[in-house]
Amino acid sequence: MLLASFVGFLLLFLVIGFAASLVRKPDSGDFLVAGRSIPPALAGLSAVATNNSGYMFIGVIGFTYSTGLSAGWLMVGWILGDWMASGLVHRRLREVAGKNDSLTFPEILANWGGQRYTVLLKLVALISVIFLGTYAAAQFNAGSKAMHVLFGWDYSTGAVIGAVMVLFYCFSGGLRASIWTDVAQSIVMIVAMSVMLYVALDKVGGVSSAWQQLSAVSPTHMDWFPPGLAFSGVAGPIMFVLGWMFAGFGVIGQPHIMVRFMALNSVDNLTRARVYYYGWFIAFYFLANAVGLVARLLIPESGFDAELALPTLAHDLLPPVLAGLVLAGLFAATISTADSLILVCSAALSRDLPPKRWQSFTLTRYSTLAVCSLALIIALFGSSSVFQLVIVAWALMASSFGPLLLVYSLGGRPSQRVAVLMVIVGVATVYLWRGLGLSASVYEVMPAMLAGWLVFVVAWLFQRFAGTVAATQERTGE
Repeated sequence: MLLASFVGFLLLFLVIGFAASLVRKPDSGDFLVAGRSIPPALAGLSAVATNNSGYMFIGVIGFTYSTGLSAGWLMVGWILGDWMASGLVHRRLREVAGKNDSLTFPEILANWGGQRYTVLLKLVALISVIFLGTYAAAQFNAGSKAMHVLFGWDYSTGAVIGAVMVLFYCFSGGLRASIWTDVAQSIVMIVAMSVMLYVALDKVGGVSSAWQQLSAVSPTHMDWFPPGLAFSGVAGPIMFVLGWMFAGFGVIGQPHIMVRFMALNSVDNLTRARVYYYGWFIAFYFLANAVGLVARLLIPESGFDAELALPTLAHDLLPPVLAGLVLAGLFAATISTADSLILVCSAALSRDLPPKRWQSFTLTRYSTLAVCSLALIIALFGSSSVFQLVIVAWALMASSFGPLLLVYSLGGRPSQRVAVLMVIVGVATVYLWRGLGLSASVYEVMPAMLAGWLVFVVAWLFQRFAGTVAATQERTGE
Protein backbone atom coordinates (compact mmCIF):
# COMPACT_ATOMS: atom_id res chain seq x y z
CA MET A 1 0.00 0.00 0.00
CA LEU A 2 2.86 2.37 0.85
CA LEU A 3 4.55 1.84 -2.51
CA ALA A 4 1.25 2.23 -4.37
CA SER A 5 0.52 5.50 -2.57
CA PHE A 6 4.02 6.82 -3.30
CA VAL A 7 3.86 5.91 -6.98
CA GLY A 8 0.34 7.30 -7.34
CA PHE A 9 1.15 10.71 -5.88
CA LEU A 10 4.45 10.87 -7.73
CA LEU A 11 2.64 10.23 -11.01
CA LEU A 12 0.29 13.08 -10.13
CA PHE A 13 3.26 15.44 -9.79
CA LEU A 14 4.64 14.18 -13.09
CA VAL A 15 1.32 14.85 -14.82
CA ILE A 16 1.33 18.41 -13.47
CA GLY A 17 4.84 18.90 -14.83
CA PHE A 18 3.92 17.38 -18.16
CA ALA A 19 0.89 19.68 -18.45
CA ALA A 20 3.34 22.57 -18.81
CA SER A 21 4.31 21.18 -22.21
CA LEU A 22 0.82 21.98 -23.48
CA VAL A 23 1.46 25.73 -23.23
CA ARG A 24 5.19 25.91 -23.85
CA LYS A 25 6.85 27.57 -26.80
CA PRO A 26 9.97 26.11 -28.44
CA ASP A 27 12.30 28.99 -27.61
CA SER A 28 14.85 29.79 -24.93
CA GLY A 29 12.80 32.62 -23.42
CA ASP A 30 9.92 30.30 -22.62
CA PHE A 31 12.22 27.46 -21.52
CA LEU A 32 14.34 29.58 -19.14
CA VAL A 33 11.97 32.26 -17.75
CA ALA A 34 8.52 30.95 -18.77
CA GLY A 35 8.04 33.92 -21.09
CA ARG A 36 7.88 36.21 -18.01
CA SER A 37 4.25 35.17 -17.55
CA ILE A 38 4.15 33.69 -14.03
CA PRO A 39 1.42 35.12 -11.72
CA PRO A 40 2.44 36.27 -8.21
CA ALA A 41 0.98 33.32 -6.27
CA LEU A 42 2.84 30.80 -8.38
CA ALA A 43 6.05 32.83 -8.32
CA GLY A 44 5.97 33.18 -4.52
CA LEU A 45 5.09 29.57 -3.72
CA SER A 46 7.54 28.24 -6.27
CA ALA A 47 10.37 30.44 -4.93
CA VAL A 48 9.87 29.26 -1.35
CA ALA A 49 9.56 25.63 -2.44
CA THR A 50 12.73 25.65 -4.50
CA ASN A 51 14.48 27.56 -1.70
CA ASN A 52 13.74 24.81 0.84
CA SER A 53 12.85 21.28 -0.42
CA GLY A 54 15.60 18.76 0.41
CA TYR A 55 17.49 21.23 2.58
CA MET A 56 14.40 21.88 4.70
CA PHE A 57 12.81 18.43 4.91
CA ILE A 58 15.99 16.41 5.19
CA GLY A 59 18.77 18.82 6.20
CA VAL A 60 17.07 21.21 8.66
CA ILE A 61 15.02 18.48 10.34
CA GLY A 62 18.18 16.41 10.77
CA PHE A 63 20.15 19.40 12.03
CA THR A 64 17.42 20.24 14.58
CA TYR A 65 17.26 16.59 15.67
CA SER A 66 20.99 16.70 16.46
CA THR A 67 21.42 20.28 17.68
CA GLY A 68 18.23 21.06 19.57
CA LEU A 69 16.42 24.34 20.18
CA SER A 70 19.30 26.56 19.04
CA ALA A 71 18.66 25.38 15.47
CA GLY A 72 15.63 27.68 15.52
CA TRP A 73 17.93 30.67 15.10
CA LEU A 74 18.54 29.50 11.55
CA MET A 75 14.86 30.21 10.89
CA VAL A 76 14.86 33.61 12.59
CA GLY A 77 18.08 34.84 11.04
CA TRP A 78 17.53 33.33 7.61
CA ILE A 79 14.02 34.67 7.08
CA LEU A 80 14.84 38.12 8.47
CA GLY A 81 17.90 38.43 6.24
CA ASP A 82 15.96 37.16 3.23
CA TRP A 83 13.21 39.73 3.83
CA MET A 84 15.70 42.60 4.11
CA ALA A 85 17.46 41.60 0.89
CA SER A 86 14.26 41.21 -1.09
CA GLY A 87 13.15 44.74 -0.19
CA LEU A 88 16.37 46.13 -1.64
CA VAL A 89 16.84 43.95 -4.71
CA HIS A 90 13.79 42.12 -6.09
CA ARG A 91 12.04 45.05 -7.74
CA ARG A 92 15.19 46.33 -9.44
CA LEU A 93 16.04 42.80 -10.54
CA ARG A 94 12.68 42.30 -12.26
CA GLU A 95 12.82 45.76 -13.87
CA VAL A 96 16.31 45.26 -15.28
CA ALA A 97 15.60 41.69 -16.43
CA GLY A 98 12.63 42.93 -18.46
CA LYS A 99 14.40 46.02 -19.79
CA ASN A 100 17.51 44.12 -20.92
CA ASP A 101 15.60 40.95 -21.86
CA SER A 102 18.02 38.95 -19.71
CA LEU A 103 17.22 35.24 -19.60
CA THR A 104 19.98 34.12 -17.23
CA PHE A 105 21.44 35.30 -13.95
CA PRO A 106 24.95 35.79 -15.41
CA GLU A 107 23.40 38.05 -18.09
CA ILE A 108 21.79 40.15 -15.36
CA LEU A 109 25.11 40.73 -13.57
CA ALA A 110 27.13 41.29 -16.75
CA ASN A 111 24.68 43.65 -18.50
CA TRP A 112 23.00 45.48 -15.59
CA GLY A 113 23.75 49.05 -16.61
CA GLY A 114 23.71 48.48 -20.34
CA GLN A 115 27.38 47.57 -20.41
CA ARG A 116 28.60 44.12 -21.45
CA TYR A 117 31.20 42.71 -19.07
CA THR A 118 32.32 39.64 -21.00
CA VAL A 119 34.87 38.42 -18.46
CA LEU A 120 32.35 38.79 -15.63
CA LEU A 121 29.74 36.92 -17.69
CA LYS A 122 32.04 33.92 -18.17
CA LEU A 123 33.16 33.89 -14.54
CA VAL A 124 29.62 34.01 -13.14
CA ALA A 125 28.49 31.33 -15.58
CA LEU A 126 31.38 29.04 -14.64
CA ILE A 127 30.74 29.44 -10.90
CA SER A 128 27.04 28.74 -11.47
CA VAL A 129 27.72 25.51 -13.33
CA ILE A 130 30.19 24.19 -10.73
CA PHE A 131 28.46 25.09 -7.49
CA LEU A 132 24.83 24.73 -8.54
CA GLY A 133 25.68 21.31 -9.95
CA THR A 134 26.83 20.36 -6.45
CA TYR A 135 23.64 21.87 -5.01
CA ALA A 136 21.57 19.73 -7.38
CA ALA A 137 23.47 16.64 -6.24
CA ALA A 138 22.39 17.42 -2.67
CA GLN A 139 18.76 17.31 -3.81
CA PHE A 140 19.29 13.90 -5.41
CA ASN A 141 20.84 12.72 -2.13
CA ALA A 142 17.86 14.01 -0.13
CA GLY A 143 15.33 12.15 -2.25
CA SER A 144 17.36 8.95 -2.26
CA LYS A 145 17.65 8.99 1.55
CA ALA A 146 13.87 9.12 1.91
CA MET A 147 13.37 6.19 -0.47
CA HIS A 148 16.06 4.18 1.31
CA VAL A 149 14.21 4.47 4.62
CA LEU A 150 10.75 3.60 3.37
CA PHE A 151 11.54 0.96 0.78
CA GLY A 152 15.02 -0.24 1.68
CA TRP A 153 16.26 0.67 -1.79
CA ASP A 154 19.93 1.40 -2.37
CA TYR A 155 20.80 5.11 -2.21
CA SER A 156 21.79 5.10 -5.86
CA THR A 157 18.31 3.99 -6.93
CA GLY A 158 16.62 7.13 -5.64
CA ALA A 159 19.30 9.36 -7.17
CA VAL A 160 18.90 7.75 -10.60
CA ILE A 161 15.10 7.99 -10.46
CA GLY A 162 15.45 11.64 -9.47
CA ALA A 163 17.76 12.39 -12.39
CA VAL A 164 15.32 10.79 -14.83
CA MET A 165 12.46 12.85 -13.41
CA VAL A 166 14.51 16.05 -13.70
CA LEU A 167 15.10 15.40 -17.37
CA PHE A 168 11.38 14.71 -17.79
CA TYR A 169 10.46 18.05 -16.18
CA CYS A 170 13.07 19.97 -18.13
CA PHE A 171 12.17 18.57 -21.51
CA SER A 172 8.43 18.84 -20.79
CA GLY A 173 8.19 22.51 -20.00
CA GLY A 174 11.41 24.03 -18.70
CA LEU A 175 10.98 26.57 -15.88
CA ARG A 176 7.18 26.56 -16.16
CA ALA A 177 7.04 22.81 -15.45
CA SER A 178 9.32 23.31 -12.46
CA ILE A 179 7.15 26.13 -11.09
CA TRP A 180 3.89 24.24 -11.48
CA THR A 181 5.23 21.16 -9.68
CA ASP A 182 6.82 23.39 -7.02
CA VAL A 183 3.42 24.82 -6.16
CA ALA A 184 1.74 21.41 -6.01
CA GLN A 185 4.38 19.86 -3.78
CA SER A 186 4.55 22.91 -1.49
CA ILE A 187 0.84 22.60 -0.74
CA VAL A 188 1.12 18.83 -0.22
CA MET A 189 4.16 19.10 2.04
CA ILE A 190 2.81 21.81 4.31
CA VAL A 191 -0.35 19.76 4.87
CA ALA A 192 1.59 16.52 5.36
CA MET A 193 4.10 18.13 7.77
CA SER A 194 1.24 19.61 9.81
CA VAL A 195 -0.41 16.20 10.11
CA MET A 196 2.90 14.59 11.06
CA LEU A 197 3.62 17.16 13.77
CA TYR A 198 0.14 16.69 15.24
CA VAL A 199 0.51 12.89 15.29
CA ALA A 200 4.04 13.06 16.72
CA LEU A 201 3.05 15.45 19.51
CA ASP A 202 0.06 13.27 20.37
CA LYS A 203 2.42 10.30 20.57
CA VAL A 204 4.67 11.99 23.16
CA GLY A 205 1.81 13.40 25.24
CA GLY A 206 1.42 16.95 23.93
CA VAL A 207 3.49 20.13 23.78
CA SER A 208 4.26 20.51 27.50
CA SER A 209 5.26 16.87 27.86
CA ALA A 210 7.46 17.10 24.77
CA TRP A 211 9.23 20.18 26.16
CA GLN A 212 9.96 18.43 29.47
CA GLN A 213 11.28 15.33 27.74
CA LEU A 214 13.45 17.37 25.37
CA SER A 215 14.97 19.23 28.32
CA ALA A 216 16.16 15.88 29.65
CA VAL A 217 17.89 14.83 26.40
CA SER A 218 21.10 16.65 27.37
CA PRO A 219 22.09 19.69 29.47
CA THR A 220 22.38 21.87 26.36
CA HIS A 221 19.75 20.42 24.01
CA MET A 222 17.13 23.06 24.84
CA ASP A 223 19.52 25.96 25.33
CA TRP A 224 18.72 29.00 23.20
CA PHE A 225 22.25 29.11 21.78
CA PRO A 226 24.75 26.34 21.02
CA PRO A 227 27.68 25.82 23.37
CA GLY A 228 31.27 26.57 22.43
CA LEU A 229 30.75 29.74 20.39
CA ALA A 230 34.02 31.37 19.32
CA PHE A 231 33.11 34.80 20.70
CA SER A 232 32.71 35.26 24.46
CA GLY A 233 29.88 36.94 26.34
CA VAL A 234 26.95 38.50 24.53
CA ALA A 235 29.02 38.82 21.35
CA GLY A 236 28.79 35.07 20.77
CA PRO A 237 24.99 34.86 20.35
CA ILE A 238 24.88 38.16 18.42
CA MET A 239 27.50 37.01 15.91
CA PHE A 240 25.84 33.60 15.64
CA VAL A 241 22.45 35.11 14.72
CA LEU A 242 24.00 37.74 12.45
CA GLY A 243 25.76 34.97 10.57
CA TRP A 244 22.42 33.34 9.75
CA MET A 245 20.88 36.71 8.86
CA PHE A 246 23.58 37.06 6.25
CA ALA A 247 22.73 33.53 5.09
CA GLY A 248 19.18 34.72 4.44
CA PHE A 249 20.46 37.91 2.86
CA GLY A 250 22.44 35.68 0.53
CA VAL A 251 19.22 34.60 -1.21
CA ILE A 252 19.88 37.38 -3.71
CA GLY A 253 22.90 35.41 -4.89
CA GLN A 254 20.90 32.24 -5.61
CA PRO A 255 20.08 32.14 -9.35
CA HIS A 256 17.52 29.31 -9.07
CA ILE A 257 15.41 31.44 -6.69
CA MET A 258 15.94 34.81 -8.32
CA VAL A 259 14.86 33.45 -11.70
CA ARG A 260 11.35 33.01 -10.25
CA PHE A 261 11.12 36.75 -9.71
CA MET A 262 12.68 37.37 -13.13
CA ALA A 263 9.79 35.31 -14.57
CA LEU A 264 7.06 37.26 -12.72
CA ASN A 265 4.39 38.58 -15.09
CA SER A 266 4.65 42.17 -13.83
CA VAL A 267 6.85 44.13 -11.47
CA ASP A 268 3.63 45.58 -9.99
CA ASN A 269 2.79 42.11 -8.63
CA LEU A 270 6.00 41.79 -6.63
CA THR A 271 4.42 42.67 -3.26
CA ARG A 272 1.78 39.96 -3.67
CA ALA A 273 4.43 37.42 -4.61
CA ARG A 274 6.39 38.29 -1.46
CA VAL A 275 3.31 37.80 0.74
CA TYR A 276 2.92 34.23 -0.54
CA TYR A 277 6.66 33.66 -0.29
CA TYR A 278 7.16 34.73 3.33
CA GLY A 279 3.89 33.29 4.59
CA TRP A 280 4.83 29.85 3.30
CA PHE A 281 8.48 30.27 4.31
CA ILE A 282 7.67 30.89 7.98
CA ALA A 283 5.27 27.94 8.08
CA PHE A 284 7.78 25.61 6.41
CA TYR A 285 10.62 26.50 8.74
CA PHE A 286 8.53 26.31 11.92
CA LEU A 287 7.19 22.87 11.01
CA ALA A 288 10.67 21.59 10.11
CA ASN A 289 12.15 22.74 13.42
CA ALA A 290 9.22 21.37 15.42
CA VAL A 291 9.29 17.98 13.69
CA GLY A 292 13.06 17.78 14.17
CA LEU A 293 12.70 18.39 17.92
CA VAL A 294 9.91 15.86 18.44
CA ALA A 295 11.71 13.28 16.29
CA ARG A 296 14.49 13.18 18.90
CA LEU A 297 11.98 11.77 21.40
CA LEU A 298 10.60 9.10 19.08
CA ILE A 299 13.71 7.85 17.28
CA PRO A 300 16.75 6.51 19.19
CA GLU A 301 19.91 8.50 18.50
CA SER A 302 22.37 5.59 18.57
CA GLY A 303 23.56 4.70 15.06
CA PHE A 304 20.83 6.81 13.43
CA ASP A 305 21.40 9.17 10.50
CA ALA A 306 19.62 12.33 11.69
CA GLU A 307 18.79 13.32 8.12
CA LEU A 308 16.49 10.29 7.89
CA ALA A 309 14.20 11.64 10.64
CA LEU A 310 11.29 12.77 8.45
CA PRO A 311 10.90 9.62 6.32
CA THR A 312 11.42 7.46 9.42
CA LEU A 313 8.64 9.28 11.29
CA ALA A 314 6.36 9.04 8.28
CA HIS A 315 6.95 5.28 8.09
CA ASP A 316 6.45 4.72 11.83
CA LEU A 317 3.56 7.08 12.63
CA LEU A 318 1.39 7.55 9.56
CA PRO A 319 -0.93 5.19 7.70
CA PRO A 320 0.60 3.89 4.43
CA VAL A 321 -1.45 6.25 2.25
CA LEU A 322 -0.28 9.34 4.14
CA ALA A 323 3.28 8.06 4.44
CA GLY A 324 3.33 7.58 0.68
CA LEU A 325 2.02 11.12 0.27
CA VAL A 326 4.79 12.54 2.49
CA LEU A 327 7.46 10.61 0.61
CA ALA A 328 6.08 11.56 -2.80
CA GLY A 329 5.85 15.22 -1.78
CA LEU A 330 9.35 15.20 -0.32
CA PHE A 331 10.79 13.45 -3.35
CA ALA A 332 8.98 15.76 -5.76
CA ALA A 333 10.19 18.77 -3.74
CA THR A 334 13.82 17.73 -3.99
CA ILE A 335 13.51 16.90 -7.66
CA SER A 336 11.77 20.14 -8.62
CA THR A 337 14.54 22.07 -6.87
CA ALA A 338 17.18 19.98 -8.61
CA ASP A 339 15.32 20.73 -11.83
CA SER A 340 15.55 24.48 -11.16
CA LEU A 341 19.25 24.27 -10.35
CA ILE A 342 20.00 22.26 -13.45
CA LEU A 343 18.02 24.65 -15.65
CA VAL A 344 20.14 27.53 -14.35
CA CYS A 345 23.33 25.55 -14.97
CA SER A 346 22.29 24.54 -18.47
CA ALA A 347 21.39 28.15 -19.27
CA ALA A 348 24.86 29.27 -18.20
CA LEU A 349 26.49 26.43 -20.09
CA SER A 350 24.57 27.02 -23.32
CA ARG A 351 24.06 30.82 -23.38
CA ASP A 352 26.75 32.46 -21.30
CA LEU A 353 29.89 30.37 -21.78
CA PRO A 354 29.92 29.56 -25.55
CA PRO A 355 30.24 32.10 -28.40
CA LYS A 356 26.94 33.65 -29.47
CA ARG A 357 26.95 31.85 -32.82
CA TRP A 358 26.74 28.50 -31.00
CA GLN A 359 23.77 29.46 -28.83
CA SER A 360 20.50 27.70 -29.61
CA PHE A 361 17.50 26.07 -27.99
CA THR A 362 18.91 22.67 -28.97
CA LEU A 363 22.21 23.38 -27.20
CA THR A 364 20.26 24.40 -24.08
CA ARG A 365 18.55 21.02 -24.00
CA TYR A 366 21.78 19.08 -24.54
CA SER A 367 23.41 21.15 -21.80
CA THR A 368 20.58 20.15 -19.48
CA LEU A 369 21.41 16.50 -20.10
CA ALA A 370 25.12 17.10 -19.43
CA VAL A 371 24.59 19.02 -16.18
CA CYS A 372 22.06 16.49 -14.90
CA SER A 373 24.56 13.69 -15.53
CA LEU A 374 27.27 15.59 -13.65
CA ALA A 375 25.00 16.19 -10.64
CA LEU A 376 24.04 12.50 -10.60
CA ILE A 377 27.71 11.47 -10.55
CA ILE A 378 28.38 13.79 -7.60
CA ALA A 379 25.35 12.37 -5.77
CA LEU A 380 26.42 8.76 -6.38
CA PHE A 381 30.05 9.14 -5.38
CA GLY A 382 30.05 12.08 -2.94
CA SER A 383 30.05 11.50 0.80
CA SER A 384 28.86 14.81 2.34
CA SER A 385 25.49 15.20 4.06
CA VAL A 386 22.63 17.06 2.40
CA PHE A 387 22.89 19.82 4.99
CA GLN A 388 26.62 20.36 4.42
CA LEU A 389 26.35 20.23 0.62
CA VAL A 390 23.61 22.84 0.61
CA ILE A 391 25.19 25.08 3.24
CA VAL A 392 28.52 25.24 1.38
CA ALA A 393 26.95 25.71 -2.05
CA TRP A 394 24.61 28.40 -0.68
CA ALA A 395 27.52 30.24 0.92
CA LEU A 396 29.54 30.22 -2.28
CA MET A 397 26.69 31.48 -4.46
CA ALA A 398 25.63 34.12 -1.92
CA SER A 399 29.16 35.40 -1.49
CA SER A 400 29.96 35.36 -5.20
CA PHE A 401 26.92 37.21 -6.53
CA GLY A 402 25.06 38.77 -3.59
CA PRO A 403 27.40 41.72 -2.87
CA LEU A 404 27.57 42.71 -6.55
CA LEU A 405 23.80 42.50 -7.06
CA LEU A 406 23.16 44.67 -3.99
CA VAL A 407 25.68 47.28 -5.19
CA TYR A 408 23.92 47.37 -8.57
CA SER A 409 20.48 47.67 -6.95
CA LEU A 410 21.63 50.61 -4.82
CA GLY A 411 22.94 52.46 -7.85
CA GLY A 412 26.62 51.49 -7.79
CA ARG A 413 28.37 50.91 -11.11
CA PRO A 414 31.69 49.15 -10.49
CA SER A 415 34.06 48.59 -13.38
CA GLN A 416 34.43 45.08 -14.75
CA ARG A 417 37.75 44.69 -12.94
CA VAL A 418 36.19 45.61 -9.59
CA ALA A 419 33.12 43.42 -10.21
CA VAL A 420 35.30 40.40 -11.01
CA LEU A 421 37.42 41.03 -7.92
CA MET A 422 34.28 41.22 -5.74
CA VAL A 423 33.22 37.79 -6.98
CA ILE A 424 36.66 36.22 -6.51
CA VAL A 425 37.17 37.70 -3.02
CA GLY A 426 33.75 36.38 -1.95
CA VAL A 427 34.62 32.82 -2.99
CA ALA A 428 38.10 32.99 -1.44
CA THR A 429 36.75 34.26 1.89
CA VAL A 430 34.30 31.35 2.15
CA TYR A 431 37.10 28.82 1.80
CA LEU A 432 39.41 30.76 4.13
CA TRP A 433 36.74 31.05 6.84
CA ARG A 434 35.93 27.35 6.68
CA GLY A 435 39.62 26.50 6.68
CA LEU A 436 40.05 28.45 9.93
CA GLY A 437 37.24 26.43 11.52
CA LEU A 438 35.04 29.44 12.31
CA SER A 439 31.87 28.32 10.50
CA ALA A 440 30.19 26.88 13.60
CA SER A 441 30.32 30.28 15.34
CA VAL A 442 29.60 32.59 12.40
CA TYR A 443 28.29 31.28 9.09
CA GLU A 444 30.83 32.12 6.41
CA VAL A 445 28.38 34.11 4.28
CA MET A 446 28.72 37.05 6.66
CA PRO A 447 32.49 37.63 6.38
CA ALA A 448 32.48 36.70 2.70
CA MET A 449 29.75 39.18 1.73
CA LEU A 450 31.36 41.89 3.85
CA ALA A 451 34.65 41.22 2.08
CA GLY A 452 32.96 41.63 -1.30
CA TRP A 453 31.41 44.95 -0.30
CA LEU A 454 34.76 46.08 1.13
CA VAL A 455 36.36 45.57 -2.27
CA PHE A 456 33.78 47.90 -3.83
CA VAL A 457 34.15 50.53 -1.10
CA VAL A 458 37.96 50.55 -1.34
CA ALA A 459 37.81 50.81 -5.12
CA TRP A 460 35.26 53.64 -4.90
CA LEU A 461 37.37 55.54 -2.37
CA PHE A 462 40.48 55.06 -4.47
CA GLN A 463 38.65 56.34 -7.53
CA ARG A 464 37.43 59.41 -5.64
CA PHE A 465 40.92 60.05 -4.29
CA ALA A 466 42.47 59.68 -7.74
CA GLY A 467 39.86 62.04 -9.16
CA THR A 468 40.57 64.61 -6.45
CA VAL A 469 44.32 64.40 -7.08
CA ALA A 470 43.81 64.77 -10.83
CA ALA A 471 41.56 67.79 -10.34
CA THR A 472 44.08 69.39 -7.98
CA GLN A 473 46.90 68.85 -10.46
CA GLU A 474 44.81 70.34 -13.22
CA ARG A 475 44.07 73.44 -11.18
CA THR A 476 47.71 73.75 -10.17
CA GLY A 477 48.82 73.44 -13.75
CA GLU A 478 46.45 76.24 -14.70
